Amino acid sequence: MSRLADYFVIVGYDHEKERSGSSCGKILQRFPRTDWPDCPFTPGIELFCQPTGWVLSSQRQQPTFFVSVLTDIDADRHYSACLTFYEPVARTTKPDDEDLDDPDVIIPHHSQMFAPKSLVLITRHFYFDTFRNCLGIIYTAYMDHLPVEMETLVGNILGCVHSPPPGGPQYRFSIGAGDRQALQPPLCSTIPSTHDAVALLFDQLGVQNVINVYALSLTDHKILFHSQSFIRLTEASHALVSLQYPLKYTYVYIPILPSPLIEVLNTPTPFIAGVHSIHREEIRDLLDVVIIDLDGGSVHIPECVVLPSIPEPVLSRTIRALHMILHQDLLIADHAFPPSPSKKSVPPEQKDKEIRAVFIRLLAELLTGYRSCLALIRIHPEPFITFHKASFLGHKGLVEDDFILKVLSGMSFNTFVSERGPPYRVCDIFDEVYATMQDDLREEKADPSKTIHNVKQLAQQLHNNEVPNPQPYVQKVPKPTEGSYARIHQPTFPTLDEDKVNAIIEDGISKQAKNNKVTNGRSQKRIVPMGPAISTVGDRQKIVDNNARRLEVLRNCVNFIFDNKISDARIIFPAVVRSLKSKVARIALTQELGHHIQSNRAMLEHQQFDLVVRLLNCALQNDSSMDENGVAASILPLATSFCRKLCTGVIQFAYTLVQDHAVWGNQQFWEAAFYQDVQKDIRQLYAPQYEEHIMVRWRREGSRHRHSMELTAVQTQTPESKRRSVSPYKQKEIGALEIAAEQLRIWSTLSEGQQQEMINNEESTVYSQAIHYANRIVYMRVPLDCSKSLKNTGLDDDTKSNSNITASLAESDSVDAESGFDETEEGGNVVPDVIRFVTRFVDKVCRDSCVTDGHIKSLHQMVPGVVAMHVETLEAVSREAKRLPPIQKPKILTPALFSGEEIVMEGLRVYLLADGREEGTGVTMGGPSLLPAEGAIFLTTYRIIFKGIPCDPLACEQVIMRAFPVSTLTKEKKMNVQYLPHLNQWLQEGLQLRSNIFQLLKIAFDEEVVADNVETFRKLMNKCRNPATIFNSFAFTGLTIAQPATMHKQKEKNKTLRHYAKKTLLKTAKKAGIKTKQSSRQKTKYVLPTQQYGRSLTPRSSDSESEGGRPGSEIFDDLSIVDENEFESSLFADPKNLEKLLEKPGYHDYIRLGLGSLSLTATRDRSASEPFRISSVNAHYSVCRSYPALLVVPQSVSDDNIRRFARTHRQCRFPVITWRHSRTKALLLRASSFHSRGLMGMLKHNTSTTSASGESTSSLEQEKYFSVLVAATPNSARTGSYKTSFSDSLDSLDSLVMSGATGGSLAIPESSDTFRRPAKTGKSSRSSLKLKGQFLTLPRRPRRNYFSTLTRIGSTKEPPRTATLNPARFSQPNGEVERAGDLISNSMQGLKKVSLYVLGEKAQMKGVKLESFPKCDFIPVDFYEVRHVKASFKKLMRACVPSSPHGPDASFLKAIEESGWLPQLQNILQLAGAAVDLLDVQGSSVIICLEDGWDITTQVVATAQVLLDPYYRTLDGFRALIEKEWLSFGHRFTHRSNQTQANQASGFAPIFLQFLDVIHQIHQQFPLSFEFNQYFLKFLAYHYVSNRFRTFMLDNELERMEAGWLLEEKKPHRLDELDEEAGFSQKHFGQQGGLGTPIWDYIDKHHRKTPLFHNFMFSPADQEMVLRPYSNLSNMKIWDYYLTEDLAHGPSYDIEVAQREISQNEDTDSLEMPGHMVRKIINGCYDNIMLQQPDHFQWQFQEILKLERDLGHLPRKWKTFWDRLQSPARDPSSLPRDMHARSHGRSIHKRSTLEILVKGKILGEAARSFAQPHRFEELTYTTAVNCDLCGEILWGPVKPGQHCVDCGYKCHEKCMSNVPRNCTKLKAISDVSTSSSSISRPSISETSSTHGQQDRVMTITPSQIYEQFTPSSTEHRTHEGYLYKRGALLKGWKQRWFVLDSMKHQLRWYDSMEDSTAKGFIDLSEVESVRPVGSKHVQGAPKKADESGFFEMKTTRRLYHFLASDSRVAHEWIDKIQGCIQ
Repeated sequence: MSRLADYFVIVGYDHEKERSGSSCGKILQRFPRTDWPDCPFTPGIELFCQPTGWVLSSQRQQPTFFVSVLTDIDADRHYSACLTFYEPVARTTKPDDEDLDDPDVIIPHHSQMFAPKSLVLITRHFYFDTFRNCLGIIYTAYMDHLPVEMETLVGNILGCVHSPPPGGPQYRFSIGAGDRQALQPPLCSTIPSTHDAVALLFDQLGVQNVINVYALSLTDHKILFHSQSFIRLTEASHALVSLQYPLKYTYVYIPILPSPLIEVLNTPTPFIAGVHSIHREEIRDLLDVVIIDLDGGSVHIPECVVLPSIPEPVLSRTIRALHMILHQDLLIADHAFPPSPSKKSVPPEQKDKEIRAVFIRLLAELLTGYRSCLALIRIHPEPFITFHKASFLGHKGLVEDDFILKVLSGMSFNTFVSERGPPYRVCDIFDEVYATMQDDLREEKADPSKTIHNVKQLAQQLHNNEVPNPQPYVQKVPKPTEGSYARIHQPTFPTLDEDKVNAIIEDGISKQAKNNKVTNGRSQKRIVPMGPAISTVGDRQKIVDNNARRLEVLRNCVNFIFDNKISDARIIFPAVVRSLKSKVARIALTQELGHHIQSNRAMLEHQQFDLVVRLLNCALQNDSSMDENGVAASILPLATSFCRKLCTGVIQFAYTLVQDHAVWGNQQFWEAAFYQDVQKDIRQLYAPQYEEHIMVRWRREGSRHRHSMELTAVQTQTPESKRRSVSPYKQKEIGALEIAAEQLRIWSTLSEGQQQEMINNEESTVYSQAIHYANRIVYMRVPLDCSKSLKNTGLDDDTKSNSNITASLAESDSVDAESGFDETEEGGNVVPDVIRFVTRFVDKVCRDSCVTDGHIKSLHQMVPGVVAMHVETLEAVSREAKRLPPIQKPKILTPALFSGEEIVMEGLRVYLLADGREEGTGVTMGGPSLLPAEGAIFLTTYRIIFKGIPCDPLACEQVIMRAFPVSTLTKEKKMNVQYLPHLNQWLQEGLQLRSNIFQLLKIAFDEEVVADNVETFRKLMNKCRNPATIFNSFAFTGLTIAQPATMHKQKEKNKTLRHYAKKTLLKTAKKAGIKTKQSSRQKTKYVLPTQQYGRSLTPRSSDSESEGGRPGSEIFDDLSIVDENEFESSLFADPKNLEKLLEKPGYHDYIRLGLGSLSLTATRDRSASEPFRISSVNAHYSVCRSYPALLVVPQSVSDDNIRRFARTHRQCRFPVITWRHSRTKALLLRASSFHSRGLMGMLKHNTSTTSASGESTSSLEQEKYFSVLVAATPNSARTGSYKTSFSDSLDSLDSLVMSGATGGSLAIPESSDTFRRPAKTGKSSRSSLKLKGQFLTLPRRPRRNYFSTLTRIGSTKEPPRTATLNPARFSQPNGEVERAGDLISNSMQGLKKVSLYVLGEKAQMKGVKLESFPKCDFIPVDFYEVRHVKASFKKLMRACVPSSPHGPDASFLKAIEESGWLPQLQNILQLAGAAVDLLDVQGSSVIICLEDGWDITTQVVATAQVLLDPYYRTLDGFRALIEKEWLSFGHRFTHRSNQTQANQASGFAPIFLQFLDVIHQIHQQFPLSFEFNQYFLKFLAYHYVSNRFRTFMLDNELERMEAGWLLEEKKPHRLDELDEEAGFSQKHFGQQGGLGTPIWDYIDKHHRKTPLFHNFMFSPADQEMVLRPYSNLSNMKIWDYYLTEDLAHGPSYDIEVAQREISQNEDTDSLEMPGHMVRKIINGCYDNIMLQQPDHFQWQFQEILKLERDLGHLPRKWKTFWDRLQSPARDPSSLPRDMHARSHGRSIHKRSTLEILVKGKILGEAARSFAQPHRFEELTYTTAVNCDLCGEILWGPVKPGQHCVDCGYKCHEKCMSNVPRNCTKLKAISDVSTSSSSISRPSISETSSTHGQQDRVMTITPSQIYEQFTPSSTEHRTHEGYLYKRGALLKGWKQRWFVLDSMKHQLRWYDSMEDSTAKGFIDLSEVESVRPVGSKHVQGAPKKADESGFFEMKTTRRLYHFLASDSRVAHEWIDKIQGCIQ
């Protein structure tokens, strides 16, 4: 028995230190005075008595009790039970002036305070209630004056009361105050006692929070509790630690942490601690600490802490059991007839034990099988056992589980193994639960009701452990009188007599020594049950089904190898390699190879040796460095056994070729393997002692087993017999732990000599095994070529330590902990590294295994010699191995090349690896395994080509080719080291090349390719990819004509400063509208640069628009105006040049459309029947550089007018007619977006006085131009409704409007909450503000989910929030109609038919004054910017051509959805569809003006024309469309496709590809309407980026004109010249003259020869005139151009190369009998289906061609035969269905158009009416502030933010688009005269005429107000008068006339009252405060100024000072200003 308490301490307030300014406690008395020998006194106890600090109290406090936990230097816990009460103390205070001379003046002040005093018991036992009783008795004797001496009480507690041992009987005692108490020890000391602490913790936090905290504590995280109760902190900490049983928490454990020690929380080691809640704010900043609020029931997990998850199904089973205990009502909540509630409540103690039972079962289930992974190293003198963590994880399939990895790597589990590992010890509850857990789980699976039964049964055992004596004992404990602590006269706690206390203690100890007859409890040792074997509970694989066949193949392959049937082995070898991905197959391989070892060595032939080594490498590659399956450990003896003879005396073992694996550098693997082999040796050492008992037992089992054993002993020792000898009667072996248990049991019975002999035998066994493993490590670590460095790591990251920060003790020495640095040097000598590694291993295992120091020293001396001898041996092996003939590699296949294509770099031998596409791997898709393939990669002037054969021998007869043009390379990426198991070699370098034609090359260079060649290949590839100009690309350099030796020097742009100034002035004059004086000197004629194709065109370094957001003030740039001196030639100077332009398809298309013609006489008299003309105003490209020379404009618009108003559009791309409807005569125009030009923009570019007039002139000309366009639309002259040719009910958009308003399902997005809120009544309501024809655009950048409102019916996304156009929805209870209804009705009225619709940007079109544009409507639309297209295309490429297979959570369709590519196509179709309906149904003209007019505008305009005009669906028409819309109108192909080095930084933007995809979508829905097929679209998509043809090069017509392409001489080609197989002959190249080859000539040539591009389903008679495709996402198809590939010959779009490759591949079939049909298998990913298996028409034409050749006839064109065919008649029964389908399609199409129109109107009006936008400016915050939207930090230049100048709203730039439009200070102004239109400026008459109209609500910025303010008698002046205003810095006071305008929200000042021009203004929205100030705060005030007349105004920008004539005037100004700003 031990003492109940070790020390009694009295701690009081230290009044002496208080005088020095600090308050603390001090120990007043402690008993005993001297320390106990077995338990020294713990210093610092006074800190834990008052954890929050020693503070005097002004009021009496109740006594408190809590228990702290102290940990000594030996990690033993001591409990400090503290009872604290308060004693009154008198304090004397003095005044502050104590230094007065007269002492009588000092008057002392007395006040009563209360000081804390603590009574403390320090003990090692967990009896909290007993300590509370004992301290309470002492306090009661002190307060109530009990008739007992306190010295007696203290002495009895310390000396007379002892704690009984665990398992002992109940101990009853009294401390001498008439009390009766009892101590009940637990049955088992290893099981913690909790009473009800665990149940209380669950009540405080809940189930999920406790499980999370439990998982965090098990994984060694920092846990911190905080509460207002100290005892709750102790109980919660103890409950958490108790839940970890049988694990013991071994880190810092401080349940109550004093305030002075709060810095302990910053320790890097894990801890469980608790602090008082007053430190809540201090602990909030702790980064990696999990903070638990016990009072609030919350758990805060920092972001840097990853919450570990308990593996399933253990977690689910645990949560279900906890709910059965804590929430029984939850399980029956859904029962129809629940049972009546039980009146008997479950006591907390029972809940506590049941919860603990659940967690004991949790750990027992997690650790099931752990005893099978224990390795016994030593039995005597003390058992030493280690745990094989890798084997445990491998068998249970938890290698990747982070939670179990951290648990097994923690110190708690290491302690668990050391304490519970021995097989012969005292057992407890956990050992019993562990042994039966698997049986219980099987029963519970069959009967779930047994779960709660087993839990309750285990809970009862825990209860019996705490309370083994069921008989209650009534204790008697005196307590103080209630309220005694509040007595006024309270005596001071007396000082105890130390001598008396010590005498009582000594007397009690002596009596206890005499009467100590209490026996120890029931702590008897026994053999620990083993529990289930790990092999029965692990991750069982289905060996019977698939693995049985695989193992049979593996066994056959191994037999073939050792039978020297190499050819047979090679046939099935790939299947064996694939099967080795299974761990069962890898283990079986090691067993099979082990059966073929004879006498520790197996000498093999070279081919046998190579195959065996490949198998070993493949098995090691598929395993991790942990060796969780034991494969590497099994290969160790094999690698040192298999060998081959190189020459006489030189033998090479297999270990020299299997060293390049990470497992050999993992010291934990070597330790685990060593311990496993030592355990086998220890078992063999003691096994003979038990064989006799085993044989006796077997004799009893029968003679059959004995006979089987005898037969086994005499069998021939062949590999097959060895394999069968272990089955079916395998001898049951006794385990090592069983032997150890028996040895430990009989250890005490052995003599000392026998014990020493056993110790020596075990030590010798370990020593010999250490020598063996030292040699093995040397074998595996020293490379064959010692000049190379060691490969400590490979591909696997698991080679590093898999433990966390707090690694286990058993593994802490596995890293170099001596120096803290990695001592391995790259490229250094391997000998020191190997010696260091082996020495470290020897030290670790020998120290743990208790090997003697002498043996360890001898091992250290032996290691260097072993390494040196092995290095010497390997030198000969390496020398002889290099003499072996190399492995024969396949011949490099040369690819077929174009005529003119040259090889830049010869083929480098590489391996083409499989990527994320599974079609060619033959895994899930079936078929042969085409990849990986071995071959070579070639770099030519045109392509990057791989050509080779598959590595799979079953498919090696096929040729693999993957290629793409070098110009399409978008990304080059280096790959890590690759290991190919089928090749048995490491490939050190690899590249991943991604192309924008959806090709991917993952190549790994062969080991024979040196690094210099790889680097050369990369440099040449980048050089070919990024030419300096397009004239260095293959379209020009691929020609056979040599380049001229001398190049013309380009004219320097600005040679001198004078020249630069002259040009600047001329451009400025042009911008201002000033005509320059014509030069009198004769201009030189423009000469075509016929041979100057290498001329360097000045590239633009960046795009003209900023992809992130374009500033509206940038009006003109270098693209807008071209100096005529730079382009002096005129097209009219040479009529031939003009004739050549008139031959272009675009001009012929204008003639076809009836848009006028260009007369060579250039006369101005036009007939009235020709409303349009083709103008040559841009012939010099001076109006717009990016427009063509010939433009279609109205007849009445002169060229001078065009020059004036062109500047109102971005890049001067003014509206130009591009198409005219043949029936409605409506026009389709294209342009760029409008300029939003304000005052600062004007001043920035034009400083002359004529700029304003020039701007006004441009605006007026623009208005006239729009009026001419309206007049040119026939719809504008009609009064009645337009009658269309359709007979359906939806004959116009007006009818659709009415149908939508009367109950249709039109989807219109709801506005903001303000929009939906009912209108207020009274003066505050703005119901008087009516809306008519005005709109406000939303932000131009679409929000994340905003685009869902633009989707049409059938969208795959979530349905948008819609508002059905039902007037009843907006009605109010009082009968009024909500403003929203007015808004929608006004928007509907705004959809009346107008003659001209302008679809433009939101940001650029706001503020347009509709009165200046009659019969026009401006519709803002949403569209995707170029930056969105770029980002979406990258995601699309990764989805269609992934570099690695998609994960389990990702799929192909999900990746496509995340790319956002289909919604972008949908947007283009919807915008084009809106234009189609407006042109065809409404009969109105449409202008598309988006961005700069060359990207999205081109897409929409071209798509609309394809839908409207059948001509563009033919081959010639589609060519004309591309020539006209894409090439002539300046789509920037070079810039968007990154064709030159200067354009690489902008990124690839597939604008044209997106258009082709849209056409593909239309083609899918209307296959009868297109003359060309899908292959034609793919051909264009491929070659517009291939740089093979010049067509899609350069950015505009001007650059092509400078290159001489448009004016080249063309000669008719003879048929023989165009029919050559190479595509074009050398004659044809000569005719091109070095200007490159157009793609159209190539297409025409092939179209004449073959129907390659023809659509045989084309039916002109059956096609619809106007196509209206569905644009919902469900009708979108992923273009197969993105997905398909042809591995047989590469892309089929290089037709000549594909045909040559096919002919080469079919050469092997030429030996077949003529006329004999050969059956061929077509593989979808290998062969091109269109070429290999043509459709019926293609096949028929091929047969006709063959027949003509056989008959000797001249071949005729295929078109001749096709035109003779008669198309079949339509089925009359299908006409009604077709008409119904067309009607339905038209209605849905027009409904989508109406949605776009209504949204553009209603959203703009709602936003302007009910939302106030912010005015953001960029601001760098000098102090840390938070974003008002997302809450993240805004600070410094790294994270600048946006600041609203009106209301001060702060946000990030990325958050601007999501900020609610609720600015609180920006006012709405209803004044028509203040319109901020930047497009037009109305005349005075127009302005005056608008005063009678209804006001419009507008959002106007102060700069716009100032720009357009003109004072008049009608303006609103709230207050005015003279004031003195102080100027800016260093300026004086001046008198000004001030006007306060509350309507315009400004304070303006003028020089005088008569002045009409304001000199400045202050925006009142920026005013923060206005207050009077005194003259002393103002410097430099005027003389004779009234001091009370000063006042200041503080704004967000600066501080203004004003001076009034007197104080009355000043206060009047202050009142007026404050009234305006409130």
